[in-house]
Amino acid sequence: MLNNTITLNRTIAPVLQQIDKIDFVKPLVFDIAGTTKLFHMKEVPNDTSRLDLYFDAGTARGEKGIASFVNGLLLSGTNTKTSVEINGEIDALGGFFESGISSENAVLSVYALKENLLPILKILVDAIDHLAFQTHEVEEIINDRKQKFKVNMEKVSFLAQREFQSKLFNNSLYGRITDEKDFDLIEVENLKKFHKKHYLEGLQKVVIIGDLTDADIHSTIELVRQWSLSSNGTYEKDLENLPGEFHVDKTGAVQSALRIGRILFNKTHEDYHDFIFLNTILGDYFGSRLMSNIREDKGYTYGIGSMVAELHETGYFLIATEVGKDVREATIVEIKKELKLLQEKPIGIEEVELVRNYLLGQLLKSADGPYSMADLYLSVEPYGLELDFYNQAIESINSITPKRIQELAKKYLNWEDFTIVSAG
Repeated sequence: MLNNTITLNRTIAPVLQQIDKIDFVKPLVFDIAGTTKLFHMKEVPNDTSRLDLYFDAGTARGEKGIASFVNGLLLSGTNTKTSVEINGEIDALGGFFESGISSENAVLSVYALKENLLPILKILVDAIDHLAFQTHEVEEIINDRKQKFKVNMEKVSFLAQREFQSKLFNNSLYGRITDEKDFDLIEVENLKKFHKKHYLEGLQKVVIIGDLTDADIHSTIELVRQWSLSSNGTYEKDLENLPGEFHVDKTGAVQSALRIGRILFNKTHEDYHDFIFLNTILGDYFGSRLMSNIREDKGYTYGIGSMVAELHETGYFLIATEVGKDVREATIVEIKKELKLLQEKPIGIEEVELVRNYLLGQLLKSADGPYSMADLYLSVEPYGLELDFYNQAIESINSITPKRIQELAKKYLNWEDFTIVSAG
């Protein structure tokens, strides 16, 4: 009997293969009405599915605070169904519903087996079309949100984020922050007006991931066509953050929250790909310089990170952490030092290779499967970009040099350009 057992030599590392390109799968695109489209990612090898409805109903729309309340009331009941009954019908079909809201849009998502997706959508359409804004439901969500607001106002992270938002988006609708008195100014008539304008006439796009039939897609289009947005909404641009240091005092706090950042750019900018590399070095993975210094070396925090966030017309850069109140100033000094070091000293080739391999691995992971592939597409579609954006990212990752990284640090990481907020 032959022995076909293969013995692995674990002392020899596997050969690394260069990643030059990923073959992406693009969703099918259907026109609904006006500017509204449906995107269908059909290549799902099982019976799972997801439906996303995007509405022009972000927090920058309408009066302050209104958008969040309407979003929370969408399944609160009609004149013939209670919220309990609506949610019970969705549960009976094995569906899971969630809603989210950002400054620029609101997203309703449903997860279900593909044969139940359309029945659940019919329940949602009926609930949103005939939303009753019953007094007890409105009062309940206002009281609930008000109580949560009071609890959050005791947290230094919440206080820092509020102050940072107002200073980052200085004199902009994006910088509006809610105060306790705003909860008492909510009027049902304003909620109804917002619902009509931004939901019943504000559907931006529909996304379906799942092996649904052409008939199901056609039925979906017919169900939501009435909500279509007639023209693309406008968004603020040319925003400028308010530079300088700002502190929110919180009596009795033992922790301090830090938010440091500036207005930057979104995915359409020529420096975007290369700046992502710089950001990763600084604070966007566990071995980053901020983590190595402020967590591992100094022991000031359990975690610190940096990120790039995009808006429709612009974007911003952010460093965030929480530290002991007694080391707040020392932490700011160390963050400033790390930014300066990236400007003054070229990064070593070994660190470049480490981050290069990390980013390529993360990109491959993010493209694994139809759900991930669809999310990658949705991340670039609002900017008029295609999936080749990510192959351009691979090219940037493979070709970036220490000199280029240093140039970007000198251009975008100047301390005098930053908004520095602490709370505690």
